[in-house]
Formats: sequence, structure tokens, C-alpha cells
Amino acid sequence: MSASGAVEPGPPGVAAPSPAAARAPGPGHLFRPFSAEDEEQQPTEIESLCMNCYRNGMTRLLLTKIPFFREIIVSSFFCEHCGWNNTEIQSAGRIQDQGVRYTLTVRAQEDMNREVVKTDSATTRIPELDFEIPAFSQKGALTTVEGLISRAVSGLEQDQPTRRANEEAMADRIDEFIVKLKELKQVASPFTLIIDDPSGNSFVENPHAPRKDDALVITHYNRTRQQEEILGLQAEAPEEKPEEEDLRNEVLQFNTNCPECNAPAQTNMKLVQIPHFKEVIIMATNCENCGHRTNEVKSGGAVEPLGTRITFHITDPSDMTRDLLKSETCSVEIPELEFELGMAVLGGKFTTLEGMLKDIRELVTKNPFTLGDSSNPGQTEKLQEFSQKLDQILDGDMKAHFVMDDPAGNSYLQNVYAPEDDPEMKVEHYKRTFDQNEELGLNDMKTEGYETGLASPR
Repeated sequence: MSASGAVEPGPPGVAAPSPAAARAPGPGHLFRPFSAEDEEQQPTEIESLCMNCYRNGMTRLLLTKIPFFREIIVSSFFCEHCGWNNTEIQSAGRIQDQGVRYTLTVRAQEDMNREVVKTDSATTRIPELDFEIPAFSQKGALTTVEGLISRAVSGLEQDQPTRRANEEAMADRIDEFIVKLKELKQVASPFTLIIDDPSGNSFVENPHAPRKDDALVITHYNRTRQQEEILGLQAEAPEEKPEEEDLRNEVLQFNTNCPECNAPAQTNMKLVQIPHFKEVIIMATNCENCGHRTNEVKSGGAVEPLGTRITFHITDPSDMTRDLLKSETCSVEIPELEFELGMAVLGGKFTTLEGMLKDIRELVTKNPFTLGDSSNPGQTEKLQEFSQKLDQILDGDMKAHFVMDDPAGNSYLQNVYAPEDDPEMKVEHYKRTFDQNEELGLNDMKTEGYETGLASPR
């Protein structure tokens, strides 16, 4: 921190608060969801030093929560003396357990308006132009696809006068490249935008939710040791494996933080044997501070040699009581509703078929971007129709197929006729594709003959 009170010598306008704050945040929760009816959700205004003209401007901070994402801090600075302005976002949550990679194929002008959350640690690439914005080279931003390109153009144009004075040939090549970037905004031909964030805190909007977006591919991956070091994470020491009998006969407890209010909480873990299936680990967290409850299911065994696809025909209201295990690698599809739930959405769950359908309905109906003030009428009608049909399935008034596709083979739907076959259920085992093995991290995994490669030559 400099003597003038600026937080960092980065973009002008990012400055420390002066002793006089114009307004404090309203009462209630610190992070509020987006809502047009929440009059108490007001930004905090702080008088700050402008690093462009060195006079006082105003910084506004808004602590908010993006639905289906997480908490963020939006900051905006404006200097009324010189007109300088600057905006950026910072993630207010923790670093996620896995990194995330968004691959968007931009085909139409509507794709340029997709909302994007890009954190400091995210790398942005456009393979068609061999263009890359490295991690930590820009501040986090809440913008659109077009805004990302405009920001890149502004960054390249910023030092062009200096380059023309020192290296004119390089400045001419950059001018040609800037023209290519600007042409992308017209979407004359499709191009690919890749946002790779090892912290897992970046986000690209799916305007077709709850349906699958064919133009957007979301990949979750385990971070490398180098990425862990860049993010300032330390590898955890390996824990001693408890005996198998102890895991079956007792509930283990360990301390954690509540995902809603971040208060200290306890997570209970139990190893459970599911009849006619396998062992799974059930983890449940109950926060005494805010009352939030959550549960998660992990597979207790290895990845199966073959993937599993379960197709169940819902014909009776009693089918809603069937036990269901959805792993993190399982996708769900309801063909009659043209609905598909991708991998990792809703996480791992051990519930009933009714509970799973209710979770899907809540995922759709509680999204203000799709059913709130910011949604368009056509999309709202489609989502309301989807919700009504889902209620008909829950009430037993509509027959439908429920499809679970798990490349890892770790998902399960109860067969009430076991050990006999269920006439309404079809279980298929299939060989995984190369891409599915890549997502599961199996292509680079060597389980046989690895000792030979480690032996040093003599």
C-alpha cells in the first residue's frame, strides 16, 4: 500500500477508502441474491483516490450472489474530475475443489450477449486467431462475450503510440491483429472461446436453461500441482486409512464451513452398503447457524470397466418412492420434456426419484435469469410449460422416461422386483468413448507395468 492510500498500483481508480464513507450496506444478509424487488440491496459508496488525476473519486462496492453460481464482489470507480472509470469483480467464495473449462462455439450475434464471469486466475483463448489472455494479466470482470473481446482490443490499443515510436513493424502487425479481433464481433464465421479457470470460479451463461446448450461444453478437471502452487494452495498430507469395519459401524465427523453462511459446521460421513449395488459414502452437513442442510454421495469403489445407462419408464405414482443414487459423473435426461441435466450439476445425490425431480424443478423455477424480470416472455412461457409437465409427472398424470447415463458406472436406480428383472427398467452397459475416458482422467492413468517405467537405467 502506498502512502497515498491506494490498494495497489494497478488500474487507476482502485484505491483505499477514505475516513468518510458515504453509505453503509443495508441490514440483513451480507450477500443478497439478484432481485429487482430488494430495495435494501444498495452498493456501499467509498470516497477513494483517483490514480489518474490524484483527486478524490467514488468507489461503489456491491456484495451479491449470482444464481446457480456463487457470491461475488462487484466494484466500480468513477472520478467526476477527470472522467476516469474502472470496474472489476472478485470472487467472495472459496476456491472450488476442481477447475473448470468453458468451451463456447460462437455462431450467432446472440452468443455475443452471453453473460460471462471471468476471474483473475482464468485464461482466455481464441484458437482460430491463436490468441490467449494469460491468467492474472487482467482483473476479474462481470461482462459479456463481446465485452471480453472489446476489453482485449482496448488492452492492445493502449500502448500502440509507444510501439509506433520504438518498433513500427510490430505496431503494424498488432494493428492487423486488432482488426481481426474487431471482425469477430460481427460473427461472420463461427469461432471458439475457451475460458479455463483452475480456481473453478468463472462462469458462462446458458441462455437455453434448463435445456442442454449444444454450443457450450463445460469440463471439470483436477488441478495439477503447478496450478495448486499458483493459486497458493498446499497439498494436504495423506491421511491414514481407517479400518473397513470402523467405517461401516460408525459415523465419522469432521469440521468444515457452511456453503451458505460460511459459519463453522460439522459434516457427518458414513459408509453404506446399497443392496444389489455397491458401497457408497454419504456425507451430510447441517449448519446450526443458518439451518442450511446439504448431502452428497461419493462412490466407495473404483470406476467400473463399463459405463451404465439406465432407462426407466415412469407409469405409476408409486414409482416416485424408488431409491436413486446419482453420482457426480451421471447425466439425467427426460426425452418427453426435451430436458438434459449435465454431469456435475446438482452433484452426487442419494435420494428418491421424487426428490430428484423436485430438485430439477427447483433448479429451473428459482432462477431469476430464466423466470425473473430479466427473462424474455417466450423463454418464460417455455419454462412454465416445462414446470407444469414436471408437476404432472410427479402427480402421476403423465408417463415419461427417466434416463441416467453414467460413464463411470457408479449410479443406481432401485429395482423393486430384485433379484428378478424390472419390466419398466432397462439397464445397458457400454464401452466408454475416448472423450468420456478423458473427462474421467483414465486415458493418462497407467495401472499395469508402471514399475518398469520408473526403474532407472543401469
